[in-house]
Amino acid sequence: MSELRAVEIRKPGEIAEAAAAQAVPFSIEAEQQLLGALLTNNEVYDHVSRIIQAGHFYDPVHRRIYEICAERIARNALASPVTIKAFMEHDAGLKELGGPAYLARLAGAAISSHAARDYAQMIREFALRRELIGLGQDIAARAATVTVSDSAEEQIKEAEQILYKLGEQGVAERGFQSFLAAVTGALNAANAAFSRGGGLSGISTGLVDLDGKMGGLNRSDLVILAGRPSMGKTSLATNIAFNVAKAHRLGELPDGSHGTVAGGVVGFFSLEMSAEQLAARILSEAAEVPSEAIRRGDMTEDEFRRFVKAAHDLQNCPLYIDDTPALPINQLAARARKLKRTMGLDLLIVDYLQLLRAASAKDSRVNEVSEITQGLKAVAKELDIPVIALSQLSRQVESREDKRPQLSDLRESGSIEQDADIVMFVFREEYYREREKPADHDLDKMATWQQVMESCHGKAEVIIGKQRHGPIGTVELSFEGRFTRFGNLEKHRSWDPAE
Repeated sequence: MSELRAVEIRKPGEIAEAAAAQAVPFSIEAEQQLLGALLTNNEVYDHVSRIIQAGHFYDPVHRRIYEICAERIARNALASPVTIKAFMEHDAGLKELGGPAYLARLAGAAISSHAARDYAQMIREFALRRELIGLGQDIAARAATVTVSDSAEEQIKEAEQILYKLGEQGVAERGFQSFLAAVTGALNAANAAFSRGGGLSGISTGLVDLDGKMGGLNRSDLVILAGRPSMGKTSLATNIAFNVAKAHRLGELPDGSHGTVAGGVVGFFSLEMSAEQLAARILSEAAEVPSEAIRRGDMTEDEFRRFVKAAHDLQNCPLYIDDTPALPINQLAARARKLKRTMGLDLLIVDYLQLLRAASAKDSRVNEVSEITQGLKAVAKELDIPVIALSQLSRQVESREDKRPQLSDLRESGSIEQDADIVMFVFREEYYREREKPADHDLDKMATWQQVMESCHGKAEVIIGKQRHGPIGTVELSFEGRFTRFGNLEKHRSWDPAE
């Protein structure tokens, strides 16, 4: 066992000199045990390389040993006390510990390779804690120095960015898994669907016919919800978000653990509308108060009471809104991870895809959108949740006689269509028919127009143009424009021309 000695500490930024003297968490013994296991069995590297990096080691000598081992193993070369000795003969730190004999002592005291992963997680945990201590010291030292060019707001933003990057270090690759593990996962999903009795393998949208077509919103799926302006993309997304959050219930899962048994916690990235506007839409649906009346404040006393009651009833609804504009895809992923760690997360909605930014500048818009859609799919798989991303359609829809959208109408359709598990379009024939109203004196055309309007009034179509694990087709929903509310189509409604 090596003697504890002063070593340099890894820090995220420049910190006051006094911070170096502060006690920080580390374990020399854990580092020694892990390195010993690695030097005696190079296969250990495959189990720990996804957890730790050389920078996570506290001791600089251990850091260099791990770096050399990792480089040799990556080249399919042996990493042992004998082979490593040649690369560290002139290392001053190793000489202080006894020279090459220290490498032999590490290998001689090696733990079982099965325990290596636990030690790796411990080393990484301590490294992240040191990062947090350093960041806290850095923030305190910088905040204490008041300068004109360094505002508190800028310091907060930079601190947030560092924390996001620190959080991203916790992302571990899944690697290969056996077919038995994959089959077990599929069996558990099927068992959950069977136990619910409704034939749903995923989260219910609250819209019966749509659930029947898709089997609910399934984990790790990227769902693209597209449509032309005024078709109701955002309304449908907020309706689904509200239905899922409202139905959220915790309980005992089939495997005996505690978690979400109905509905879910919803994260909503609103890049176009403010959080207040989005909340007003949801309250309009819940209170059955016209959205335009809410905007103008032109509500009756009864409507206002319903509005206030709905706000009170929904204040604890697990729906979280982030209305940061022009958000880069990597920051969206980091914020989604943070929400899942802190509050839980079962469904993520992004309104809308074209307002996101790529993490870095691209040479074309197609490549930028490709990075965004791939990033959204990666978030869905990593967090094991469904992600609904809204998307605009190109203008070519308007040039056709039949305005129903199709896959080729997607902007930058190659990347969006390829990465999505489900692509569905919102279409309201009523919107287009209203604009075809004939002159009042043309009675024959007016009668025909009224018949057409009566057949499509209060209806909407959700056209499923692609579904990786199910059928395509069209689902009819009801639509109440006054409350921006989609619902289950129960019966035909008559249309009043005076509306």
